[in-house]
Amino acid sequence: MAKNLNTYLNKTTDVSPLVIFRIGFGIMMCYGIIRFWIKGWIETIYIQPNFHFSYFGFEWVKPLGNFTYILFIICCLATIFIALGFKYRIAIITFFLSFTYIELMDKTIYLNHYYFISMMSFLMIFLPLNASFSLDSYLLKKSYKLVPNWTIDTIKIMLTIVYLYAGLAKINSDWLLKAMPLKIWLPSKYDLPFLGENLMQQNWFHYAMSWSGMFYDLLIPFLLFYKRTRIFAFILVVFFHVFTRVLFPIGMFPYVMIISTLIFFDSNFHKKIISFLRKRINRLLKLKNEILINEVYPLLNRKISLTIVFLFLSVQLLFPFRYLTYPGELFWTEEGYRFSWRVMLIEKMGYTNFKIVNAETNNYFYVDNQDFLTPLQEKQMSFQPDFILEYAHYLGDHFKKQGHKNIQVFAESYVALNGRLSQPFIDKSIDLYKEKESWKHKNWILPLNDEIKGL
Repeated sequence: MAKNLNTYLNKTTDVSPLVIFRIGFGIMMCYGIIRFWIKGWIETIYIQPNFHFSYFGFEWVKPLGNFTYILFIICCLATIFIALGFKYRIAIITFFLSFTYIELMDKTIYLNHYYFISMMSFLMIFLPLNASFSLDSYLLKKSYKLVPNWTIDTIKIMLTIVYLYAGLAKINSDWLLKAMPLKIWLPSKYDLPFLGENLMQQNWFHYAMSWSGMFYDLLIPFLLFYKRTRIFAFILVVFFHVFTRVLFPIGMFPYVMIISTLIFFDSNFHKKIISFLRKRINRLLKLKNEILINEVYPLLNRKISLTIVFLFLSVQLLFPFRYLTYPGELFWTEEGYRFSWRVMLIEKMGYTNFKIVNAETNNYFYVDNQDFLTPLQEKQMSFQPDFILEYAHYLGDHFKKQGHKNIQVFAESYVALNGRLSQPFIDKSIDLYKEKESWKHKNWILPLNDEIKGL
């Protein structure tokens, strides 16, 4: 076995798939950053709010005021350098750090595809994506034909994990037996041309979408790996992601996944794209081809890179299953829900009201959440336990600074999950100001009066 592993690790392949992946990733990320800026989200999400929800362990990551714009500029410049392959190692590290910092500034806007971008950019630090057709190779006048095969397979494995885990998460009674939450979302698309007033209202279509979504996620990686089904699989990828983008406001994720899955095509496909681009660039800039073409890229610190990549992929395989260590219904408590490739599985609506009490006099008053939170923040806070706890501590600290004594913070919360009737969510007898955030189970979350079967 060790011999076979060593043989695989020494196997080489054409560099072109890495090149196209680098260019596509850089362009898509650049567009995404510019889009975020143009829509005014930097101002409304990071600068205007007085309070920001933090990730546990990353409370020190805060928006930088107006300097947040500079952070976005740095991140955007890094994407351009990545696409061009200029100072690639510095560029990809800069992008990973800046983008991840942006992602960590406020968990109100957590999305799976933001997490995917952070994880993929971390992985790209250890891969030779600038080995060919890059400004680095042009300036050094040195390019390479071949790279270790595992450097390409690593990206394929990461994409496979995302798809497979998304598919496994859909094997649950709400998704397959009740078509939830699609049965809630699809009828609201009545204004969709040709389809909205008819197809989107049909019960059978809700189930068809649920089941096909599950099978798509589970099967698409294998269809992409197999050469005979690859083109058909890519057509499915394009159709599926474009269709979901039309139906749901999920930003750049569909396009990122479409571009990323090109990595599964063989090198001849990527060579044709590079040849096309090279001809256009040479004609436009009249560059002379004086680059020395070498065979195999000499991967520096190979053992260290392999160890980090192996550990990284191991974490990605195991981390999504941490929810098994928590009691209660995952969709209800959401303990272990994030960072596990669970995509569009729940529709939750909540109402959470806070009461500030003087423990000695029992005098109390209620908080108007609109005085402290934006509408988006209040919506996300209303049904997520860690948000509720963090906000309770913020309120306690705020009123303590105002001179209030013996503060207790209680929450009265009602949440509806996937079409169920609203029910009590938080134990309103618990002083949340005394509770501390940790990896432990939050025993003040009331149980769901139902059972959702599945993985």
